[in-house]
Amino acid sequence: MLDKKTAERVLAAALANGGDFAEIFWEDRYNNALNMRNDTVESVQSGRTHGAGVRVLDGTRSVYAYTNDTGERGLLDCAGKAAAAVNAKRVIDAVTLAETTVENRHPILYSPAQTTHAQRLEVMRAAAAAAREAGPEVSLAIARYIDGDQHVCIANSEGLYIADRRVYTRLTISAVASSGTENQTGFEGPGAMRGIELFRDFVDPAAAGREAGERAVRMLHAPVCPPGVMPVVMAGGFGGVVFHEACGHSLEATSVGTGQSEFCGKIGQKIAADCVTAVDDGTIPNAWGSENIDDEGLPTTRLVLIEKGVLRNYMIDRLGSRRMGSAPTGSGRRQGYAFAATSRMRNTYIAAGTDDEDEMIATAGEGLYAAKMGGGSVNPVTGEFNFAVDEGFLIKNGKIDTPVRGASLIGRGSEVLLKIDRVGRTVTCGQGMCGSLSGSVPTNVGQPSIRISSLTVGGR
Repeated sequence: MLDKKTAERVLAAALANGGDFAEIFWEDRYNNALNMRNDTVESVQSGRTHGAGVRVLDGTRSVYAYTNDTGERGLLDCAGKAAAAVNAKRVIDAVTLAETTVENRHPILYSPAQTTHAQRLEVMRAAAAAAREAGPEVSLAIARYIDGDQHVCIANSEGLYIADRRVYTRLTISAVASSGTENQTGFEGPGAMRGIELFRDFVDPAAAGREAGERAVRMLHAPVCPPGVMPVVMAGGFGGVVFHEACGHSLEATSVGTGQSEFCGKIGQKIAADCVTAVDDGTIPNAWGSENIDDEGLPTTRLVLIEKGVLRNYMIDRLGSRRMGSAPTGSGRRQGYAFAATSRMRNTYIAAGTDDEDEMIATAGEGLYAAKMGGGSVNPVTGEFNFAVDEGFLIKNGKIDTPVRGASLIGRGSEVLLKIDRVGRTVTCGQGMCGSLSGSVPTNVGQPSIRISSLTVGGR
């Protein structure tokens, strides 16, 4: 734990050459990562990450330095380097810190330290075995189990001194189905802010493996998706990655505060269909993207981004708030002490609507049902995106029909938001890792089933 008196002296040193704000982010993290190929354990890694970063702000100018020497001498040296880069020639009063406590909304039953590798391997073997049992074409099942226990302490020149603990656990399972001439992959990756109880009380690892294996087999035998412009029904869960990438990043201060977003200056304006409400919520108990506090020490919030089609809020960190003249929203996140925090999504989803999924498919005409989304790319300035569909089906005569592979969704975020004409009643979420300026962080994406009236579908 970062000593309070030491933190006061380090913050004073960081402001010795001026600047109007200083911050320390201290981290101590234990990680485990196990990898299995079929039934063979390929690697078992355990490690510790320990260090601290010092940031100095002078208006909208930011200087960041970090070190793994968290003794007072090492921290003072780190602060001195940050201070030397500022050189703003302003006198700052001494810093006095007052400890703040935070309510823990994410209780766990078993910490990673209380979990054995044998218990982790049991989860992995169940998933891998179920994936291989999906069919004789499944030639390979790769399971990965990760967990971590992160302790953080944040102090700043405004007097904040606060600590938090985050425990994360995730299983990923990839199944490869082969025909001899080609391969197809199915993937599942459940995770949460929990310990190993995630796989005892909430998620069946065998079910995740079976789903990955069955998807790989279905796509192996599926014909190539025909290209064209057509209605698209997107399933819930990881389908939310399209909103996350195509629209969510454009609502972060990282883009908005620098004028590099298609949604700049549009608060209060209609940017989506009336049936669309979108939320970024860091307070959901034990969710993969949740935290008690953000990585700048502010309480996380439930933030309505879009309300019935109208843009209401951006996701704003401290530096972004200075650029934008708006209050921070508890959205500052970072991978670890080697990164300065910036605005990031947490658990981002399109809220439940009132439409029936069977009806949205029955009235879609000829189109595509995107059952499982994959990765993609997006330009946050223009909102243009291209996303792979990991599992797709053609819609014919109002019914889900032939499975197809190789589909991609091509469009622009702002245009797609206005073309959503159906939103289902039940929100489900999927887990992933999001990369940005402050590294890779856990994020939830989600939505109910939605229908886009017209979208370009690429094939091959």
